[in-house]
Amino acid sequence: MVTGSLLNDLQVVATNQLLEALVDSEGRMRRRLDLLSEVVFELDKQDHVVYLNPAWATVMGSAADSVIGHTFNKYLLPDDRAAYAAALKNASTKPEGRKTLVRFVHNSGGVVWMELSMVTIGAGYVGTLHDITAQKRIQDQLEYIAHYDILTKMPNRTLLADRIEQALASCQRHQRQLAVAFLDLDGFKAINDQHGHDAGDQLLAAIAKRLRNALRDGDSIARIGGDEFVVVLVDLESLPQSQPVLERLLQVASDPVLVGDAWLQVSASIGVTVYPQDKVDAEHLIRHADQAMYVAKQMGKNRYHFFDVARDTAVRTAGETLDRLQQALSQSEFVLHYQPKLNMRTQQVFGVEALIRWQHPSEGLLQPEAFLPIVENQALSVQIGEWVIASALRQLASWTAQGLDIVVSVNVGAYQLEQDSFVSQVGLLLASCPLPKAGALIFEILETSALDDTQRVSRVIRECQAMGIAFALDDFGTGYSSLTYLKRLPAETLKIDRSFVRDMLTDRDDLAIVKGVIALARAFRRKVIAEGVETTAHMDKLKRLGCDCAQGFGIARPMPAADFLPWVQSWAKARASN
Repeated sequence: MVTGSLLNDLQVVATNQLLEALVDSEGRMRRRLDLLSEVVFELDKQDHVVYLNPAWATVMGSAADSVIGHTFNKYLLPDDRAAYAAALKNASTKPEGRKTLVRFVHNSGGVVWMELSMVTIGAGYVGTLHDITAQKRIQDQLEYIAHYDILTKMPNRTLLADRIEQALASCQRHQRQLAVAFLDLDGFKAINDQHGHDAGDQLLAAIAKRLRNALRDGDSIARIGGDEFVVVLVDLESLPQSQPVLERLLQVASDPVLVGDAWLQVSASIGVTVYPQDKVDAEHLIRHADQAMYVAKQMGKNRYHFFDVARDTAVRTAGETLDRLQQALSQSEFVLHYQPKLNMRTQQVFGVEALIRWQHPSEGLLQPEAFLPIVENQALSVQIGEWVIASALRQLASWTAQGLDIVVSVNVGAYQLEQDSFVSQVGLLLASCPLPKAGALIFEILETSALDDTQRVSRVIRECQAMGIAFALDDFGTGYSSLTYLKRLPAETLKIDRSFVRDMLTDRDDLAIVKGVIALARAFRRKVIAEGVETTAHMDKLKRLGCDCAQGFGIARPMPAADFLPWVQSWAKARASN
């Protein structure tokens, strides 16, 4: 018979054994947490740190023990303490927990971006801090790229439009005038041809600095193209007030620049339009200033010319009208050239990009920049886009019949992609010319296109993907909203813009951008391809960075369809001999 005393002794022993097991279990758990690379913490009900794993020291540069007994507020940037307080409250009221971005001050004084997650446990809290500083750095780089020109550090076209809109609002409030000046350098192409692109870039950077310094306080300038700049002159009481600034711009643009051992010199042609005399929106102000600039060039260059609404409305940036382009489409004057895409590790040609050309009866073969801007956001651009898709599909079918396993990509602009009939029209084209395999046709969305409704476009992409079409974000990093498009558009591939690839071997900023895009592609599980590959050195560097696929003049220039199969055979033969 078990006595009461013996029973009590047994209960004490069992309780002690249970407590020892719990302590031992907690110890093992703490040892496991100590091995994690992510910061793990526990707070008491007064928000004081009672446990912090050693990862804190790696991330923050200070010992974890030094934080015990303190609140995280001591280590947070003051601006982020309210967000931290809200996270504590949410953890108490929402058991599932939420992620909050907060900034901590590193022991060295730098800023560490953390993704905070925590939940309540008992009277306190447990949670994690995930270091996302590297991701934020890449994000900041891409945000900068989205709004600023890399070479000149000036605002780009995207930020320019915002600046003009703000200036227009200010003009309306204060009853003032606004001048938009479109500046194009005279003779810059000859500099590039004679002295090389590096010299041209140095010249551009020097002139850009001079142009910026020639402006008044409050005025702004943006680089919107190769040697094209747009200046915004604000708070004008009258038109003559702009003329001293325009004279200074002409002067500094024409002053010689020492590049290496050579003095290089160009001049400038400037077109100007004035609001509210020219009462249009920001886009049309730029367009009218551009038209006036062409008149300045026709008048002898190295001068400025004011846009006149009555006289200059007929001035066009190109010599062909929409009617003539419609005629070119109906008379089959457009052709496609194809640029190969190469897997640099296997040396296999896996695809081509279809690029439109105009076989003009009198002017010869015209590049797309000579005529596509004229049809931008016009119904004709949709017709031309559909012709490109249909032609590329027929060519794909022909190559497949010849035993060539290849994928073909075509460019699709925002205006075409956002048409209500886009998906149905693509379906009709595929019905008449089916794909040989899923992914054999790729639509490349130009990242420099402004998509008005990314949610709708995302649905369009998924509907097309269901039909076997793949998608790529073209010219990634140069346009309106790289990160937004990356997050919201389910494209399988990112194409690194040639402007970054071209100078990556000599420009650390361009190299950093290329690395960043490759890292983003890897993080978002996207394929990546580099454009503008010109040399074997580019290829070797890209392969070391983790980018295996490329296209560019270093591989092959765009070529007619009839030349492609012989080129592929020649490439394969050359590879076999090596």
